Amino acid sequence: MNNYNEFNKMLDGKLYNSSDEKLIKMRLQAAKLCAKLNATCYKSVKKRNKIIDKLFKKHGENIWLSRNFACDYGVNISVGKNFYTNYGVVILDVCKVTIGDNCLIGPQVGIYTACHPLDRAQRTEGLEFGKPVTIGNDCWIGGNAVINPGVTLGDNVIVGSGSVVTKSFESNVVIAGNPAKIIKRL
Repeated sequence: MNNYNEFNKMLDGKLYNSSDEKLIKMRLQAAKLCAKLNATCYKSVKKRNKIIDKLFKKHGENIWLSRNFACDYGVNISVGKNFYTNYGVVILDVCKVTIGDNCLIGPQVGIYTACHPLDRAQRTEGLEFGKPVTIGNDCWIGGNAVINPGVTLGDNVIVGSGSVVTKSFESNVVIAGNPAKIIKRL
C-alpha cells in the first residue's frame, strides 16, 4: 500500500498528519478558488460555475454559493441540484460531505467533518481525523446552525437556526436546540 498517503488516511477517517505537504497544497488551492469565487460578480454565473466545477467533487444543476463561502479542500464535497448557501457558510471537508437535491443552507452555517484527538500528545503532533457528513434531499438548515462530524440527516429535515446537531436524525423531522432534538414530525 505505497499509495496509502495522508489524504487517503484523512478520507478513511483515520489519524492523519494535517501538515502533510500535499494536504497543505490542496488547502491552499481550495482557499484560492474560494477567494476567486467570493470576489466574482454575482452576474457572472458562468464564471462562478466554472470555479465551482474546479472546487467541488460533484454538483448538480442550479447551485448557488453566496459570498464568504469557505471550505478546507472542496474536492470532498458533493451536492445535488437546486443547492443554495447563504452568506458565510463554512464546510470543513476533511471527509466526504454529501448533500442531496433541493437543499437550502442558511447564513453562517458550519458543516464540520474535522475532528481532533482527545489525546494531547496526538493533538500536539498535528494529528487529526474526520467523520463524513450526509444531508438528504429537501433539507433546510437554518442560520448559524452547526452540523458536527459523523452526522447523517435524512430527507426533508429542517434544522432550526442556531442548533448544534451532534447526532443523526431520520427523515421528515424538524430539529432544534443545543444539542438538537426532534421538536416536530412532518
